[in-house]
Amino acid sequence: MSAVESDIKLYGELEEKKDDIKTLIELVEEENDPSLAKEIKENIKKLEERVEKVSFRLKLSGEHDKNDAILSLTAGAGGTEACDWVDMLTRMYRMWASASSYDTSVIELLPGDEAGIKKITFMVKGPYAYGYLKGETGVHRLVRVSPFDSSGRRHTSFAACDVIPHIGEEIEIDINENDLRVDTYRASGHGGQHVNKTDSAVRITHNPTGVVVQCQESPSQHANRKKAMQMLKARLYEFEKDKQRSATQRHYDEKGEIGWGSQIRSYVFMPYQMVKDHRTNYKTSNVDGVMNGEIDEFIQSWLQQQA
Repeated sequence: MSAVESDIKLYGELEEKKDDIKTLIELVEEENDPSLAKEIKENIKKLEERVEKVSFRLKLSGEHDKNDAILSLTAGAGGTEACDWVDMLTRMYRMWASASSYDTSVIELLPGDEAGIKKITFMVKGPYAYGYLKGETGVHRLVRVSPFDSSGRRHTSFAACDVIPHIGEEIEIDINENDLRVDTYRASGHGGQHVNKTDSAVRITHNPTGVVVQCQESPSQHANRKKAMQMLKARLYEFEKDKQRSATQRHYDEKGEIGWGSQIRSYVFMPYQMVKDHRTNYKTSNVDGVMNGEIDEFIQSWLQQQA
């Protein structure tokens, strides 16, 4: 209901802005006062930009596009450098989410051995989060001078991104408890007072498909098991949808190596600065902006290509 109310409110705001501009134009015509022309042009430009964003959202008409998203990042080829790359991508996506008025919460975190993150899964909560992020699934490649290399050589690192919709209780999926292996363990962390002192983290393995989900979001084992079961439902749903479409499985153990030849986007810091999407050929030299979450153009160019 809140999503529908939000759409109605947005439409009302656009109508109101249009009527305000119309009134200003009539005022100029009646009083022959050209001083308002600049204000009218500025208001028209703002309205056009807003309408363009709303029109773009209409392209997000997939079955679960309105849902929250579950985003996972996994380090691939590159060792410590790849773990640091996952850390950087995590920051990028969370900054994008914040700028888009989305909330994020970490579900699973596995730190790197020396630095960075081996794997992280977090929820992106808000209308159309999955619709916007679904095209980010794939391998992301980084080229830079490694801060972990004392010789100052360039390194290439890879990280895999996987995005699925959070389906919650929307669909019915029958899961046989006998098909599950449930393990509990102590949650990972970066140390200090926030380290979990109990085995509250939960890992669930669905034996028939090999799908594995983990959750350590809460200090409560019960809450983590509930969230893990929701994630398992979402992954099994995507698993079946992929089989129906006869598409390549999107899960890491079936994707092959997270490395050369499979990247969807390259982030080059040296010897030049360029971020390029290999599917749409959209590129920008504003590397700092991209790493600070300015990825809307990449998201939109891919969605427009699909549309």
